[in-house]
Amino acid sequence: MLKPLNILTTILFIGIFLTSTAQEHLKHETWTALLTKYVDVEGHVNYAGFKTDEAALDDYLAVLSANHPNDTWDKGDVLAFWINAYNAFTVKLIVKSYPIKSIKELGGSIYKVNTPWDIKFIKIGDEVYDLNNIEHSIIRKNFDEPRIHFAVNCASISCPRLRSEAFVGSRIDEQLDDQARYFINNKVKNDITKKCANLSKIFKWFKGDFTANGGSVVDFINKYSDVKITKKTKRNDLDYNWNLNE
Repeated sequence: MLKPLNILTTILFIGIFLTSTAQEHLKHETWTALLTKYVDVEGHVNYAGFKTDEAALDDYLAVLSANHPNDTWDKGDVLAFWINAYNAFTVKLIVKSYPIKSIKELGGSIYKVNTPWDIKFIKIGDEVYDLNNIEHSIIRKNFDEPRIHFAVNCASISCPRLRSEAFVGSRIDEQLDDQARYFINNKVKNDITKKCANLSKIFKWFKGDFTANGGSVVDFINKYSDVKITKKTKRNDLDYNWNLNE
């Protein structure tokens, strides 16, 4: 029979072990390993590779499902969790039906009714979400953070690149800045000169997010763009390419 002191020591050890294990899972190391293996620095995704490694992807999704964020989490950890969840479950959605040419093949065209982003297949804790829930009802609603539009990835060429590492709370600000800088200066996503700026429709669709703190879309772009533009710079919307970001 264990003595009282030994019982207390055992309980403390188990508690520390469980806490350490949970923290280890939430470092998103499994997701980083998969991204490093199947996504290049430009965000091109090897979905065929992900399909051969689907068990590892499912293991990571199970970790997300078992670790719904709560009030004890740091804000950066919560944001990293939901961005990673959006991106990982998007990859799962593609992999389930791969090969396909576009994510749009997976649903209808009625917004908030039957698009691929309205499929309720994401179980986290006791809740079942769709991708729209995560992006609009959780991330955009709870975070005053326009840079998330360069972090969540919709599996398409015109979308921001899928980052080849997981987002983590301790580096989230640095990672979001890097994503914004890369997206704005990538000529496939935005073609910017002093005279003419051909911009991603993301800046049109989510204009309110980029101007919420009193600045303009031009102000936001100039914060990250190598080429500075003015209000006089002619602006056009680029066509959005929904082909798969392979």
